[in-house]
Formats: sequence, structure tokens, C-alpha cells
Amino acid sequence: MITLHPSGVYWVGGTPTEEAGSFSPQEGKKKTMAYSIMQSHNRAKDNKQFQIKFDSLISHDITYVGIIQTAKASGLSRFPVPYVMTNCHNSLCAVGGTINEDDHVFGLSAAMKYGGIFVPPNQAVIHQYAREMMSGCGRMILGSDSHTRYGALGTMGIGEGGPEIVKQLLSNTYDIAPPPVVLVYLEGEPVQGVGPHDVAIALCGEVYKNGFVKNKVLEFVGPGIKNLPMDFRIGIDVMTTETACLSSIWETDEAVEEYFAIHARPEEYRSLHPEEGAYYDSMIRIDLSKVEPMVALPFHPSEAYPIRELMQNPGDILRKIEREAEEQFGSQAKLSLTDKLVDGKLVMDQGIIAGCAGGMYDNIAEAAAILNGHSVGSGYFSLSIYPPSIPVNMELMQSGVQLDLMAAGALFKPCFCGPCFGAGDVPANNGLSIRHTTRNFPNREGSKPSDGQLSGVILMDARSIAATARNHGVLTPATEVSYVAPKQQKRSFDLSVYNHRVYQGYETPKPEEALKFGPNIAEWPPIPSLSEHLLMQVASVLRDPVTTTDELIPSGETSSYRSNPLKLASFTLSRRDPDYVPRSQATQKLEEARQNGEVPADLATVLAPLGLTEDALKDTQIGSVLFANKPGDGSAREQAASCQRVLGGCANICYEFATKRYRSNCINWGMLPFTMDEGDAFPCQPGDFIYVPDVRKGVMEGKETFPATVVSGTNTYPLTLHLRDLTPEDRDLLLTGCLMNHYAAQKA
Repeated sequence: MITLHPSGVYWVGGTPTEEAGSFSPQEGKKKTMAYSIMQSHNRAKDNKQFQIKFDSLISHDITYVGIIQTAKASGLSRFPVPYVMTNCHNSLCAVGGTINEDDHVFGLSAAMKYGGIFVPPNQAVIHQYAREMMSGCGRMILGSDSHTRYGALGTMGIGEGGPEIVKQLLSNTYDIAPPPVVLVYLEGEPVQGVGPHDVAIALCGEVYKNGFVKNKVLEFVGPGIKNLPMDFRIGIDVMTTETACLSSIWETDEAVEEYFAIHARPEEYRSLHPEEGAYYDSMIRIDLSKVEPMVALPFHPSEAYPIRELMQNPGDILRKIEREAEEQFGSQAKLSLTDKLVDGKLVMDQGIIAGCAGGMYDNIAEAAAILNGHSVGSGYFSLSIYPPSIPVNMELMQSGVQLDLMAAGALFKPCFCGPCFGAGDVPANNGLSIRHTTRNFPNREGSKPSDGQLSGVILMDARSIAATARNHGVLTPATEVSYVAPKQQKRSFDLSVYNHRVYQGYETPKPEEALKFGPNIAEWPPIPSLSEHLLMQVASVLRDPVTTTDELIPSGETSSYRSNPLKLASFTLSRRDPDYVPRSQATQKLEEARQNGEVPADLATVLAPLGLTEDALKDTQIGSVLFANKPGDGSAREQAASCQRVLGGCANICYEFATKRYRSNCINWGMLPFTMDEGDAFPCQPGDFIYVPDVRKGVMEGKETFPATVVSGTNTYPLTLHLRDLTPEDRDLLLTGCLMNHYAAQKA
């Protein structure tokens, strides 16, 4: 089904080969589609470091308020490129009274003032609007959502935290070394009942845990592409985020050309293919004809199993997930998946087809075909469908697909991302939900383990979700039900709804317009610059293999507070380590005392083992630090870093960062991204201190190794920390304390 080739390959005569012939890797790297597109957006004078200017930017209502507040504080006068603000995350959350709609009013006022594009609530989810209205062959789009992926449309999308959007709004660049490029060779044709999520889950299962494509670009080519309709390609492409790759790009053909024509933008099409002799650092070969219906079990998209295998051996597989839940949550909450076994069959409680991955027209139409003449039943199982945009929903209405599904007992809901991050269709405690959405991390379905609430999500393709719904919740792969697949027909797109409701203000800013602030929209608190020396107190130690951004700052009801940095920070690690916030606040009080010239007893007991006098505190900043083995998987949300920062966090320590975007978020918020060598033990417990002398001098001089000392009670231990691969701008951001300070210093 999927084969990994770790060695380099060339693209010769329309096929991959390991034979170099007359080609060299150095020149061949420049012949990939990815390199060509990035180079065309590069503003650097040499090719050692790309300095990218994006064609357009896009954010949603969890991120755009903070982005605009940061940019405003850094000197924003107008949006220099099209900047789209969608409202698909906080559009239905009820927590917090008026504050969600206050954010929407703020967003519209910002679009008017600075010249932006504002998509009102429930008109479209962020990525569908980008596909329909912003994509174009050879273009690049930067989004503040991790699933910014438009490669199937010939557009390189990159999802990063809000500070990277701020840089672009201030006409600065996205700086990155030319990334490795991985060839993804598609061949064969999927069988009926296999959908894009089956391919995507299988891919995640093969490449995530081994880091095969981490921070690389996936370049999709091969004869199998022509066998995939556009929605199928898009469904695979959006899930490449879960492989931990940087971006993606696909060959384009007549299907892409037709897509742009249907969406009234034929000028955005051009043919994209790798050049003869293109060189790839490695290759993934996927035989689409051998892909079978898949599941991704809790709690990650890479926990991939064929549905066939889960049905054959459900007990052992489910008990494994139960043990993992117990290891992670302890006595906080219990997940009893084996309770879902009834007469040897696995019974689900809920089905969801939603958003940027599941809500595609073809997925929903196929689900309707499977359920035609059947029902979801009147028991515990329910089925909800969230279309990705109003134009797609109108098309579903006009074709009768929506009517057929509603007749079968399915519910249609607004264009909303909620089920993907725990703010919509939250299952019951110990519930098991099957979803064609992007993620199934802990808490992404809305449960609260700290309150004894825990449920599980299994990712599946819409086709097998519909087959399971047809059997009233009994797990069923779509390949095992008989149905007449809908014929591929010419798609339609009604632009009028966007013409009537979307505010188009690009290139027509109105500087006289006032920003409209609700009572929950707050400015960022002052952030300190880096001191000469650093005394860090450990606020949390997370030994899990991977720590997600959802654990660092939970989604769901917390989203309503994303415009208030201090209120949001009170939720930091609340579902993973509830003691983190009070510990960080205690460390903040130590820093406040230091700034006032006081030396609390807690500090005095630390100075003695270090051989320091009280005078040393004048140049020694005190901040909290988080240790995690591998932090930052998942969402691009910068709040995973900024919340630590406003609580006085000054660094993260880890063996490696799960994603580039989280590491960038830490740097942009002035938190030192320390790493340790694999094999070196992290000897600290919460409450211990770590002293890093001459840290400011070391950062200024570009040092990569920092000797440190751990103070645990009266004992001390040496600790070696690293700051590797920092650019000059990274160092300046760390020295000044954060992106806002960096730009304020430039302005001064």
C-alpha cells in the first residue's frame, strides 16, 4: 500500500529513479515544484536562506484579534497583501456572553480600517474559503491555522503561529532554510468505498512517528493523480499537516483547470510539474488500489489501523488504548472502550462529517448514496454533517444530497470548525465518536479529564461513517456495503453569497475608521527583554512522548478568551497539569520581588548553593520554565507559547520540538527554545531551579551550548542546554523579549 524510500531519487522521463545519470542533487533540488515556487517568492540575495513574501494571508476568529493587536502595537498602518479573516471557530461557542461576537465586530472594524477581507460567521470555514477564493497555481498562502494546505490546487500553504502573520503584515519576510522535498508517487485507483481519509490516515501512520517527513515539503506526482477527483485530492492534502511536514504541492492537470473555471477564476490555473532531473531527498510510493478503509484510534491521527484489523481483534486493540489513557490521565478520568463491544461488534455513539477535511461535496454525496433508503436509527447513535461553505451547502441542497441525508436522520449544521477542536457535538462521557475531521487528540472532542470527563474519537472516512450509520452505529467499512456511487458531475459554484456578505476591503483601507473593542479584548501586557543571567524555576515536567498544543492551551470553551491574554493564560495546561498556572504565578511573584529589590527566603536558599550574592540578582531575571520531551505537535496557535509568556515563562526545555511552528512561536514570544542531547536525563522536578549564567552574552554571540546548574533543595547538578540553528533575527527576538519589542526597538 505505502512504501518508504529513505534514499534520494531523481525525476527522469516522468518516473522516479535512483540513477543519477548526468544530474546532480545540487541542481536537481532546484527543479522541484516546491523549490521553484518558493524561489519565486524569495527576497533573499542568496539561496542559503529563503526570505518569503506570501501572496495572501488568512486567519480565523481564534487568532486574528491577537494578531492585529500585536501588529498594531508594532506599527501597522495598512494590510500590504490580501488578509482574510474568517469566523468559523468562535462562531458558536456560548461561553462568555457577548465576547465571541465582540471579536467579530472587532475583526470587521479592522478589515475596514486596514483594508482586509472579512468573512462573516458561518459563511465558510477558513480553508474552504481559501480554496474557493484565494488559491492559485504557483501562489503561496500563509495561515495562522496549522491546516493551511492548498497543494492540490497548486498553491503552497504554510500554517504558522500569529507572529509570522504579523511579520508579513509589517512587510517583513518568513525566513527559512530551503526545506528538504519528499516525492509522493501516487499510482493506481481507489476501490469503491475508499475515500481520502483512508489514504491520509494510512500515510500518517507510516510517516509521523518515525519523523520521515518532519518539516519537509511533500510533492505529489504520478499517474494515480488523474484517478482522483479534486475533493479527493484536497481531502488527502489537508491531512498532510498531521504528518508534521512543512507544506505540500501537487502536479496540476485538467481537473485543477476545471476547478478554477468553476470558481470563476480561470486565470489562476497553470500547469505545474517537476522538471526533468528534479532531485528529492526521499520518496513515498502509494498504490491507491491497495488502500483499504482505515481508522485512526485515540489519541492521534497516526494511530492507524485497517478497519478490517480492528474488527478482527477489537479487544486487544481497545485495551491498548485504555492503558494509554490510564497512563496519561491516571485517576482523573477513565476511558472504557471495551464497553463498546456488543456481541463481538464495536458500536459507536456518534458520527461527524465536518469542516476542511470531511465537509467536501463528494464526501457528503457519497455518504448520501450509502444511506439512500436507510436510516441512522433512533438509538444512541447520531450523525451530524457540517458543510465547509455556504456555496457548497447550496450545491448540496440543489442536487438533493442534503434532502436525502436529512431523510435518513442526519442533521445538517452550520459551516463551523467546532467538532474539530472540541466546541461542537461533544460526545457524552466515555462516548466514542467516529469523525471525518482532522484530529483526535485528547480534549479535541471537548472532554475535560480534570473534571472526570473523557471520551474518544476515531478518525474515519465519511464513506465508512455512513456505512456505520446505516448499521445504526455498528462499525462497518464502506467496502462491505452495497450502494450505487454518485456519478461525477460538473460541479457548480454560486459566488453571489460571497458578493452579498463578504466585506472586500483590500486596497481600500479607511484609516479614519475606529477599531471596535469589546470589554474582553485586551492589550498584551509588557514583556521583559532578556537579562544578563537567567534563573528558571521549573513549573511543569511532562514525560509524555509528545505534548500537543491542545494540552499546552486547551481548545473548546477556552477559545472565547483568546482576545484576553491574561484570562486565556489561566487555562494553560489546565487539562494536563492543573498546578502549572499557580506554580508559574508563584515564580512571577519572585520576579516582582526581585525587581523591587527584595530577596524572599525562597530566593536566598537558591543563591547559597550557586555561590551567588544578593547583588547577583540585579542582573538575573527569574522566570518559569516548562520541560516536555517533545512539545508542540498539532495546532499552529501561538497562544500555546504566549500564555506561558504572559505568566512569566522564559523558556522551554525539550529533547526536540515536535514542529517548527511551535518552536517559532516560542522564539517570537521571546522564550528560549532550549534543547538537550538525547540520553541526557532531565533531573528536575517542579519547584527546582536552573541557573544559566551569561545567557544574554551567549545569545548575542551566537553560542549554541549553555552550561547550566540545577538547584534542587541544597543539591546542585550540572545541566547542558543548547540553542541551535538560531537566525540573527531569532537572536534579536530573544534578546528584546518578543516580536512586539523587536519592532518597537526598530521603530525607535
